[in-house]
Amino acid sequence: EIVAKHLAEQGVTKDYATTLRHIIASNPTFFPGTYSLPLQISSDKAIELLTNPTNMQTNKVTIPEGWRVQDIIVRLSKVTGISASKFEKEAENLTQFDLPRAAPSLEGYLFPATYSFDKSLNAKSILRIMVNRMKQELERYGVAKKDWHRTLTFASIVQREARLTEDFYKVSRVFRNRLDINMALQSCATASYGVGEFSIIVTNRILNDDNPYNTYKYPGLPLGPIAAPGSLALDATLNPVDGSWLYFVTWNLKSGETIFSNTYAEHQAGIVKWDKWMAENPGWDE
Repeated sequence: EIVAKHLAEQGVTKDYATTLRHIIASNPTFFPGTYSLPLQISSDKAIELLTNPTNMQTNKVTIPEGWRVQDIIVRLSKVTGISASKFEKEAENLTQFDLPRAAPSLEGYLFPATYSFDKSLNAKSILRIMVNRMKQELERYGVAKKDWHRTLTFASIVQREARLTEDFYKVSRVFRNRLDINMALQSCATASYGVGEFSIIVTNRILNDDNPYNTYKYPGLPLGPIAAPGSLALDATLNPVDGSWLYFVTWNLKSGETIFSNTYAEHQAGIVKWDKWMAENPGWDE
């Protein structure tokens, strides 16, 4: 009745009674959303358009793996036309998302994927959809809620540090091995995040900065996630490959080739190779 009344009131169909009869007769499945329909069309045509989800008016947006909340909000605002300040305000109200108590922000809890958001949705609804999508992914992997924060924090580091698909599982193993022996993670990605940067070259200023994300200064995992981990990073976090590595260095930033080492001496040899590549490829340190 509500659909029939709305169609008639908006002038899409000629009259309420006829439209209602057609809806009752066909018993269609409607997809909630915003639709742009022509005026003065037949009841059957209106029903046909409303039962096809491809006719729904949506905002399509792709969020890449490894993005931070601030970058995600910028893209969401650009695509939806909703101001970034509205997204930021909703993001600050963590209680509405039912996150683990340890979560300091939405960082890491917005699942990176391609979404088609109904144009009627507001900032709060969009963020909740993305958070719920991450929760679904965690549940798909069988991660208990009490382990969500730790898992996402670990996975976000893997996401930012690994380059090639097969290396995600090796990077995960390196950090797992370090945690197992109480060795500092020494992740450049976490150190950079702690000072609000995405630096390829990590300076002494960054390494010595006193913040809860600096895994050079503080043992164990940082305060929380540093980016949005995707399915690959989550899978690698939960299923690391076997190995005894404690170090790795991505020596070729163009190809993503990475050297994994068991000893510091081996690691130093990898760094020498990285230094040589950087010298031969100026501009990558900017």
